[in-house]
Amino acid sequence: MTEAALIRIAQALERISPPAAMAPDFNAADAFVWQVEPDHLEPVAKVSRIHVDLLVGIDRSRDTLLENTLRFARGLPANNALLWGARGMGKSSLVKAVHGVVLDQGLNLKIVEVQREDLPSIGRLLALLRDSNERFLLFCDDLSFSHDDQHYKSLKAVLDGGVVGRPQNVVFYATSNRRHLMPRDMIENESGSAINPNEAVEEKVSLSDRFGLWLGFHPCTQDDYFQMVRKLCDAYGIEITDQIMQAEAVEWAATRGSRSGRVAWQYFTDLAGRKGVQI
Repeated sequence: MTEAALIRIAQALERISPPAAMAPDFNAADAFVWQVEPDHLEPVAKVSRIHVDLLVGIDRSRDTLLENTLRFARGLPANNALLWGARGMGKSSLVKAVHGVVLDQGLNLKIVEVQREDLPSIGRLLALLRDSNERFLLFCDDLSFSHDDQHYKSLKAVLDGGVVGRPQNVVFYATSNRRHLMPRDMIENESGSAINPNEAVEEKVSLSDRFGLWLGFHPCTQDDYFQMVRKLCDAYGIEITDQIMQAEAVEWAATRGSRSGRVAWQYFTDLAGRKGVQI
């Protein structure tokens, strides 16, 4: 057997059974991104987030998630959370903003972002975190599953923990546009074609039931949309009259076919650029 063939075999074996990840330096940062091949936690020097006070129209979800996160950071019991609903209404921004508030209060909490496609490796990540004295908020943005997607089974290791149990120093937050993490037409199609419709999709649908907190986000009103833009203008010192701002913001939203926090930020970014203001 040639040397090249032996090298290929060794590389294939490493992919099948990668070496154990080295213990990370959790003092390197307050935020990390979980990477695979090879497994490691990549420190994030500066988290991309906005202040929680700039999030408009989601007061109840903000207060509930903040209280849950503060309890967890203080070593008290807390629930996993699913933030679901309308696009661009601040679901992921709220998770990052709440983490910032916790840090501002002098509490120690690490946030670890996990990509949906890396969920099969979640058991290895939990093994790294389990014996640490730190507390961790695992965060998966835009979580959803298609018809033949088996990644949802890996997620149960975080939500339920199996025989070993979920580490007491880990809580899991996810955002999704779907309340049940799978398309409604998929649920209806599988129910209609199954011998036992109630059991056909129970395993996937019940995944969302494993989140202790469900926080819904709904499309914003025009007044909320204007308030979002006004708060951003005030926070960055941009002077513009309400009449001009509202006319421009309405036109901007009309070109995108919707109003949301994301659209408000996009209009504000354009406005700041025209005004010569750094953000």
